[in-house]
Amino acid sequence: MTEKPQGAEPGDDSAAEEAVIKAAEEAAAAGSGGDELATAKRELAERTADLQRLQAEYQNYRKRVERDRLTVREIAVSNILESLIPVLDDIGRARDHGEVTGGFKSVAESLETVVAKLGLQQFGKEGEPFDPTMHEALMHSYSSDVTEDTCVQILQPGYRIGERIIRPAMVAVAEPQPGTQTTAGPDAAEKADGGSDKADGGADS
Repeated sequence: MTEKPQGAEPGDDSAAEEAVIKAAEEAAAAGSGGDELATAKRELAERTADLQRLQAEYQNYRKRVERDRLTVREIAVSNILESLIPVLDDIGRARDHGEVTGGFKSVAESLETVVAKLGLQQFGKEGEPFDPTMHEALMHSYSSDVTEDTCVQILQPGYRIGERIIRPAMVAVAEPQPGTQTTAGPDAAEKADGGSDKADGGADS
């Protein structure tokens, strides 16, 4: 008959087996928990990347909407100001004839103030150099009083909004008189000296 260890009770072998099985299950559970943590971290990183991408798209969308809104506003204001230019021309002609007086004067000045606040700028002054990007020459002449192409008369003022020309200024342009020289060159000085020498020689003979 086989003797059992002291203190051992019947069924002790099955209890040991259960303890081993339980330890194995706990180890397996611990290993599977590590896999779940790694999966959770990966999913968190993916969701964070998705959120950042959506945030960037939203910011781009807001910028695009704001840019489009400003563009639409500029076009609308530009169209309104362009339609008012003939009215401003009439006011200018009336002012030249001394007809802007009384209540009409107040209305005219108020209108000019409003369009200026909206960005409409008038340009074109007598005496400024002619610039084909800003001026349109309707009359042409020569003058000994100018050293470059010069606007000598403003027939109709020009208008612009910012850097964009709405209408060029209509001007009369004067060019320097052909053949005129503002400074005498060295050749002219030599010719003058040669002429004076010949004159002196003729006088001596």
